[in-house]
Amino acid sequence: MANLPKIRRGQGRADGAVPAGGERPRPDVQRLEAHGLTWLNIEAPTEVETAWLAEHHEFHPLDLEDVLSRRRQRAKIDEYADYLFIVLHFPRFDKRTGRLQAAELNVFVAEDLVITLPNEPLKALNAFWSRCERSEAERERHMSKGSGYLLYEIVDTMYDYCFPILDKIGFKLDAVEDAIFEGRSHEIVRDISNIKQEIINYRKIIKPQRPTLRMLERSNQRYTPQDLDIYFDDIVDKSERIWDLLENYKEVGEALEATNESVLSHRVNDILRVLTAISVVVLPLTLVASIFGMNVGLPGGGDPAGGASVSFWIVMGGMLALLVGMVAYFRHKRWL
Repeated sequence: MANLPKIRRGQGRADGAVPAGGERPRPDVQRLEAHGLTWLNIEAPTEVETAWLAEHHEFHPLDLEDVLSRRRQRAKIDEYADYLFIVLHFPRFDKRTGRLQAAELNVFVAEDLVITLPNEPLKALNAFWSRCERSEAERERHMSKGSGYLLYEIVDTMYDYCFPILDKIGFKLDAVEDAIFEGRSHEIVRDISNIKQEIINYRKIIKPQRPTLRMLERSNQRYTPQDLDIYFDDIVDKSERIWDLLENYKEVGEALEATNESVLSHRVNDILRVLTAISVVVLPLTLVASIFGMNVGLPGGGDPAGGASVSFWIVMGGMLALLVGMVAYFRHKRWL
């Protein structure tokens, strides 16, 4: 592997244009060195950075293509003779869309070298980098035990950042539960849908990389001077705890949705009960008014011939026959 050139932090990301005089655009590469270990961080890499990586390291072209791709790659570990290429995903709340999105973190791990390539800014990773950059004690703590241990610290930091996002989902579920029993069921239908969507997106991020984390424990052993099984077991445990919480939240979300629908249904039933009572009260009055409003003679109406009263009984007979026929049809259909 070629020696790494000295690169100053804060040179600015090249936009791909060639400056006047033919000077090549400089890659935006952040660099830390401590205890014989080099950590490079390249945020949202462009073709300039991937070309620089291809020039200074013997990475497989397909790995560099995955780094540059704007389509999300699946979580995986590619093992080579001299390095590992790792793809992991972590949840990130996108304020522009108001939804939970997956942020991709690509990592190259070699002897005395770790290269992190997030496809977008990750707060937890940036904070960890800043701590190591400012403090010699932090560099001693995180970079003195080899590249495998630094990889563990990076992944562990990113998983620690997952729990506050889970807590926010839990708070939202509690707020929805309170709103249901405060009589705001109509207002929170959209909130329930959004929470369920967040849980689904979170599950889609976490589920595919659960087996990848188990592979990471075995694949990373050659880049650490000590047994790190227990450390990576801790990451697997965190991943399983996150998954268990998501399963619980999924069940809670479904239960709250069912409860909200039940509350709405009860309110509709209350309205129908009132309307039914009004209909039953008005129905006899309507019947009496309809009978006496018919344009036929009524019994006792003073018609000496009685012809008009015959028409009345014919109408009443037809109405009764229609009633019996409808009841028989409803029973045949098992509606009654």
